[in-house]
Amino acid sequence: MQGTFQKEALTKIFAEVKDVNEQIFGVILEIFQKEKVQCCIGYLSDNGNQRILEQHIFQRENLKLVANEQKLYVVRNNIQQIANVLTKLKDHEFNKTDYSFDEYQEAVHYLIKRIKDERQIIEFLQFLVNLTYIDKTLIQCGSNSLHVLVQMKVDLRNKNFQNIKIQNTSLLGANFVRCNLSGSELNNVNISGMNLNGALLVNCKWKKLKIHELNKFDGEKGCVESVSFSPDGKTLASSSTDKSIRLWDVKTGQQKAKLDGHTNTVQSVCFSPDGNILASGSMDKSVRLWNVNIKKQIAKLDGHSCEVNQVCLSPDGNILASCSNDKAILLWDTKTGQQKAKLVGHNNWVISLCFSPDGKTIASGGTDKFILLWDVKKGQQKEKLYNHSETVYSICFSPDANILASGRVETIILWDLQTGQLKAKFDNHNSIIKSVCFSPDGNTLASGSSDTSIRLWDVKKGAQKARLDGHCGNVLSVCFSPDGTTLASGSSDKSIRLWDVKTEYQQNKLDGHTNWVTSVCFSPDEFTLASGSIDNSICLWDFKTGQLKAKLEGHTHAVQSVYFSPDGKTLASGSIDKSIRLWDVKTGQQKAILDSHIGFVYSVCFSPDGTTLASGSTDTSIHLWDVKTEQQQDKLDGHTNIVKSVCFSPDGKTLASGSFDASIRLWDVKTGQQKAKLDGHIYAVCSVCFSPNGNKLASGSDDNSILIWKIKTLQQYTKLDGHTSTVDSVSFSPDGKTLASGSCDKSIRLWDVKTAQQKAKLSGHSGYVKSVCFSPDGNTLASGITDNSICLWDVKTAKERSAANKSYKDTLEQFNTPLFQNNLHSVSNYQILVISEQIILKAYGTYILKGEFVNHSGKDLSPLFISKGSCFLENQLYINQQCN
Repeated sequence: MQGTFQKEALTKIFAEVKDVNEQIFGVILEIFQKEKVQCCIGYLSDNGNQRILEQHIFQRENLKLVANEQKLYVVRNNIQQIANVLTKLKDHEFNKTDYSFDEYQEAVHYLIKRIKDERQIIEFLQFLVNLTYIDKTLIQCGSNSLHVLVQMKVDLRNKNFQNIKIQNTSLLGANFVRCNLSGSELNNVNISGMNLNGALLVNCKWKKLKIHELNKFDGEKGCVESVSFSPDGKTLASSSTDKSIRLWDVKTGQQKAKLDGHTNTVQSVCFSPDGNILASGSMDKSVRLWNVNIKKQIAKLDGHSCEVNQVCLSPDGNILASCSNDKAILLWDTKTGQQKAKLVGHNNWVISLCFSPDGKTIASGGTDKFILLWDVKKGQQKEKLYNHSETVYSICFSPDANILASGRVETIILWDLQTGQLKAKFDNHNSIIKSVCFSPDGNTLASGSSDTSIRLWDVKKGAQKARLDGHCGNVLSVCFSPDGTTLASGSSDKSIRLWDVKTEYQQNKLDGHTNWVTSVCFSPDEFTLASGSIDNSICLWDFKTGQLKAKLEGHTHAVQSVYFSPDGKTLASGSIDKSIRLWDVKTGQQKAILDSHIGFVYSVCFSPDGTTLASGSTDTSIHLWDVKTEQQQDKLDGHTNIVKSVCFSPDGKTLASGSFDASIRLWDVKTGQQKAKLDGHIYAVCSVCFSPNGNKLASGSDDNSILIWKIKTLQQYTKLDGHTSTVDSVSFSPDGKTLASGSCDKSIRLWDVKTAQQKAKLSGHSGYVKSVCFSPDGNTLASGITDNSICLWDVKTAKERSAANKSYKDTLEQFNTPLFQNNLHSVSNYQILVISEQIILKAYGTYILKGEFVNHSGKDLSPLFISKGSCFLENQLYINQQCN
């Protein structure tokens, strides 16, 4: 840990540039490039060079030296300050050591706290990053500077970072959307969670990369027999023929601890539900319990007379089961360490066992070629499953306990536990299946085999989804992370590998919610995006960085609608639990519960002045609430079916509502009386939205159409057709010129309000689009989807993209032909930012040409980039040549 003196010393060095004119940094970089400078400090210390810089700075500002003596003094002083700071940093630890290490994080956080509001220092940090391609003696300083910028969550989008050289640092979660990183060199850098959507990567050399999505954990000296994730997914335990157990940090890939005590191969490990206890079984005939927090053995359970093949903890953690070559299964009380029962029924070695999700049943299999189901409470055999003609090496219950998977030589069998009959067979492996594991949702089954491969199977379809190759030895164990996005595998090749099991990365899913995202809403200041989901929660996201700021939990059923107050301090949410809740956005705490609806609350909306909240419900009524007193002030009755959407006019005098009775109604907010009824849709009206000037109203319907109404005449203005399913959401852009619509046809469409023509179609979702919302500046559109994701879309065209480096500008020009436009990604449609609770690499719409991307193990990461939606331009050039 760095002491207070060292932390303050570094902060004081950076403070010396807080008064420097930030424009000078750009001029200095231009001169360095033009003059091909290699020693920055030497150049800046030369009087003649200083005069050249002064002239360029004054020319940039169109000033004359003779008339601006005071200005000249300031510029000279600024140049000298920069030279002095560079000199101090060059000899500082900041230019010698990787400040992303844990021991330096206190110093980094201290620095950030002191400089977070100093714009000039932040610009200077970016200046240091760009110096890395000019002066090789300052590379570590620039690398640490970029790490600090990423930690500060500085907006680095659309920056020019050509030719930078970054080494020995972590850029975990860095947001490089649409950046030009061409010619950059990264060496020994953690790029996990980096967002490269729309970036340009030409002639890049990225080597010894660290990325948790393809982590390979080396450290085991023998075959890895078993792997197990902790319940929070942060720690991975592995056991080996070297007699040890190791604990790994999933995020960093670093070994956290080594647990020694067994005197022979450790064949199985298993975490307790709370993650505090680890159980292990060994060929030394013992079962052991370990305290994960203090990393010590707390119990040794002796009872088996032969090697222990597997251990398994019950879902409540109270019972430990172990199976052995002594043909028995022993049940242990984890609190007392005493043996509770001995299950005898197999007539040969018991190799595999598994608790059912409710803990009431144990399944076991072995070399006697059949599976036994046991009643845990009674300690008696319940059922016997026949069909295997060979040893049952692995066994696993599905999460809903309806299916049991078992693996033998080359074949996996799925059993229907309700009927006891064989449900399906998977035969693609060509050697012994050593391990099977269901994904948490039960839809995917993973299997590891002696053929060195891992296979992913679609349980419903009964077909192989994917084959994961990489191990060069028997795959002895596979295990899904608690969230199902990562698969860990252990092998006789002595390695443990982590695999990303998701497909279609180009869709850039948001994984903060665990179910459909029903509503999205930007805060007025545009810093926060709120999302509501049928997982009962509301998430608040930092719009710039994409990080989860808070998760608001309190609703007991699905959240259907979220809406910010005009001042952005309060968030209202409506839920199927029939309540409306008001939340303090700053603290994340619940402020109030508004109860009076007798049906589900489908829609909430604040009035423009923030004093009134409207809510629509399945009880067919609309309630108006006084926000200050939190009391109901009026009830609007008239609809004859569910009120799906409510929206205030910009002046706050009128409320529009859309209903499943196919009508739109306009209400006088002051009197509570119905002003008008608009009929035009033939099915349910799912969404209504006023234009910013209040002259028009848009409505989306179950009849697949969008209608735009003139408020003054109460007549239909135009009809927008194009969607092929329900239009669940409509939203006007802040300038009123564009209307966005989201539909169950899985698309978002942008419409020109004046001409009634479709401007764009944003596709790529795998679920229904339930909600769309423009950011306050109109540049970004947020969409909430039933595939559990939230996407942010750039609504501008991609014309502003340009290639700055002439060496590859001509190459890029080849991609402007119609042929390539059909083959390349539609850049205007890619999501500009992915906000995620789980950090994953994003590289959709990223252009790559003639680059090297290699991880620490020498593995080419090109397939990973391709899977994320990147475009390798060499491939497109080849297609063009073939077509011509």
